[in-house]
Amino acid sequence: MQELQLASFRLGENRFAVDIMRIKEILLPQVLCAMPRASRMLEGLINLRGTVIPVVNLRSRFEMEPRFGGAGKLMIVSVAGRPVALAVDDVEEVVTVPVQAIVPPPTLADVIGADYLLGVCLCQSVMYLILDIDALFTPVERLELGSFSGAVPHGDDV
Repeated sequence: MQELQLASFRLGENRFAVDIMRIKEILLPQVLCAMPRASRMLEGLINLRGTVIPVVNLRSRFEMEPRFGGAGKLMIVSVAGRPVALAVDDVEEVVTVPVQAIVPPPTLADVIGADYLLGVCLCQSVMYLILDIDALFTPVERLELGSFSGAVPHGDDV
């Protein structure tokens, strides 16, 4: 593989990117169903065409200030084989990056969130932090997210 296609998105002034193959769908904000006593990482649940999908706000995950007006877009990705919606400020574009242009993330111990990164790249004078979706969640959190994913029962199934 010589090039990688990355979907870029914003959180505040920061530009992130994920492998386009990890994204199933991009949505406008949806009405969330809040879960009582859910963990802090879980923003709520959405019903997407009969499938319950947990929503994780990446601003909260990265300990950033809340965005005025709520999430801008939801990126549906797969985590441990289950759909999860990642709330981001905006999804911008798909960029194609030569694999050799990607450098490892900073190894400084005090760089918060560096363990969530696959690498860093510069594309068209913009620096992108390439997110490792699998590293975002601990094994326990993946189990918790999986327990919220699934089909919504209909009529007599309830």
